[in-house]
Amino acid sequence: MSVIVIAFTTLDGISSDPDGSSGSAGGGWAFRHGPESVAGDKFRLGSRLDDGVLLLGRKTWELFSNLWPHRDDPFSQRMNAAAKLVASSTLTDTSAWQNSAVLDGDLLDAVKREERDIIVIGSLSIAHTLMAADLVDEYRLLTFPTVLGTGTRLFPDGTGLAHLECVSAERVGAATLSRYVRENSVEGSGR
Repeated sequence: MSVIVIAFTTLDGISSDPDGSSGSAGGGWAFRHGPESVAGDKFRLGSRLDDGVLLLGRKTWELFSNLWPHRDDPFSQRMNAAAKLVASSTLTDTSAWQNSAVLDGDLLDAVKREERDIIVIGSLSIAHTLMAADLVDEYRLLTFPTVLGTGTRLFPDGTGLAHLECVSAERVGAATLSRYVRENSVEGSGR
């Protein structure tokens, strides 16, 4: 089992509001570069979507549950078919997006118990919690040529020391997809 955090990020490390749905001043910064940078399986998740589980916070799940079920392209079909866990103490009805369930119990305990690969998408509070507990095995970052100067960073001040190894980097539209794993780990082996 591996925990994979995927994120859109700016050159200065901001990951909040890439699509503009939060209405922040600089929001929508990723999507202004066009669909070739954001559409489809840009994070190269492939079969991990089929065999793993998406871990989302309530706000991200609510946003995605209004978008993905209405799409029918091959990647959307994969996203819709994927197992989804929602970390929320207030959400009770997950019927809006198939294969979704509210995470039972404590987030960190649930992650440690999970046997499938866990993919964290767009939920910075979950990513920060897992990072603080040293549970992230891989980061897949789509970095855009934008500097915002303000917003929530993927790696906020106070993030603990982590030694990572860059295993790939490629241009994807206007962005760069970079994959980082724990230093000296065998890719895909988990902890």
